[in-house]
Amino acid sequence: MSSTTAAPAKAAHSLGDPPPATPQTAALRPAPVGRTHTVKNQPPERTEVNEYLTFQVLREAVETFGAGWADAELTATGQHVGTAEFQEDARLANAETPELVSFDHRGNRIDEVRFHPSYHRVIGAAVAAGAHTSAWSAPRPGAHVARAATFSLFAQIEPGHACPISMTHAVVPALQHQPELAEKWLPRLFGTGYDGTLRAPGEKPGVLMGMAMTEKQGGSDVRVNETVARRVEGGALLTGHKWFCSAPMSDAFLVLAREENDPEGRISCFFVPRVLEDGTRNEFRVQRLKNKLGNKSNASSEIELDGTVAFPVGEAGRGVRTIIEMVARTRLDCVIGTAAGMRQAAAEALWHVRHRKAFGRTLIDQPAMTNVVADLALESEASTLLAMRLAAAHEDDASAQEQSFRRLATAVAKYRVCKRGPGHAYEAMECLGGNGYTEDFPLAMRYREQPVSAIWEGSGNVIALDVLRALTREPESIAAFDAELALAAGADPRYDALRARVQRELAEIAGATPDVAQAGARRLVGTMGIALQAGLMLRYAPSASAEAFIGSRLGEDRGIDYGVLPAGTDHEAILARH
Repeated sequence: MSSTTAAPAKAAHSLGDPPPATPQTAALRPAPVGRTHTVKNQPPERTEVNEYLTFQVLREAVETFGAGWADAELTATGQHVGTAEFQEDARLANAETPELVSFDHRGNRIDEVRFHPSYHRVIGAAVAAGAHTSAWSAPRPGAHVARAATFSLFAQIEPGHACPISMTHAVVPALQHQPELAEKWLPRLFGTGYDGTLRAPGEKPGVLMGMAMTEKQGGSDVRVNETVARRVEGGALLTGHKWFCSAPMSDAFLVLAREENDPEGRISCFFVPRVLEDGTRNEFRVQRLKNKLGNKSNASSEIELDGTVAFPVGEAGRGVRTIIEMVARTRLDCVIGTAAGMRQAAAEALWHVRHRKAFGRTLIDQPAMTNVVADLALESEASTLLAMRLAAAHEDDASAQEQSFRRLATAVAKYRVCKRGPGHAYEAMECLGGNGYTEDFPLAMRYREQPVSAIWEGSGNVIALDVLRALTREPESIAAFDAELALAAGADPRYDALRARVQRELAEIAGATPDVAQAGARRLVGTMGIALQAGLMLRYAPSASAEAFIGSRLGEDRGIDYGVLPAGTDHEAILARH
């Protein structure tokens, strides 16, 4: 080739090189990495907040209902559950769910439920604070209110562990029917140490309780239970299948079973230890864990009993009446737990809207949002007041009238408050927008959690029918209930009209046929529930809160959704308490 021959033209650019910049493309070069990751307009983490001191409604209720002496202990609990560490444990306990381990590595059946360490830290803290049995172990005026407030603070952050905590509290009156069991087991139940392993109960620093009532063929109709109890010297042996056993890693359970040799096949109540006194594991086969919508940190299960050692509790053939005392206390905790969930939902929504800006203003300053969060706060306030009032009615020194009141009011409150829980959680979630719908924030967990209290220990129809039974069998409860409503009489004509409606509907139900009464039971119970809340708001809440609650729930222009408070509502005064 001649040296003067032209070389081949060079390619405009190689495959691996960017094209040369031109005036038209120079501005399209990638920007420096990281410029899009500056976080703006996001609320800070809601941690290191004292959940007791920042909730004026609860603090006032504790004082009002006789437990002001517990203020220091509740302040310490409020500080603990508000820490970042406790909140992270709550998150992990729900994310890392319980696991059933049926066999060990050598093939021995062990039927163990294993939890993430975070769950053990949460429940251990609740036990140490006396959220389970402090009302019984250290009785004094206001003890049940103080215990209810402690329970509420823990349940506000992590609700699943509250199931065995509640059952441990609720079992005490039932066990007192059996002195020999009470003498041995009550000191264990009163312990403030926690050990989640399966070992001899006498070797543990404290024990927890579960329960197993329902079976697959009957559900709430426990009188058709097929589990059989064969009486033997010193106790009984149980054989059967329980469709729902709550908290199967507990140390003992109350179980319903049919008497084998009773010609009428009556149901009795039995105490079933998970591990016997000598360390032998009782015959207690955990068949599977329930895959629940919520309540993820807590294990619920199906169990098989096959010659399982048990001890009678209460009178033979009167098992439902015996265990109903436990059920009444757990129903109370359903109300307290739902109110605690409402507090979490309202607090998280308020935290978000007080820090987040949109359309040029902080969300809390925009009337549409102010109306919503104030309404959520009112629902939380009314439910918290009702929960603490009920706890006061369960005090050891409660008068005969108080006991009649709580018989009816506990069921009514469970219907009203627990049915309001899921919708309240949803509305709070919506305040956070897309963030609220993710599992990175606690309101998704709370939304899934709230229905369990409405279903557990009696769904809506079961509760409504129980109210009808109480009206028939314990007519003195009607007078006690009306006496409670009368305490707010004259404070507001809308409330007085509601009380008159309750009286009228009670009279109509009393004269109705059973089918007609049953068809109207839910309407009656719902009306009674809102009347209880309205009366308490008029008596104990500031005028701005009471007026907004009455107007939005009873007024002529009331709406069906949250965020439709009456014109002239003092939002600032309402929210100052939340």
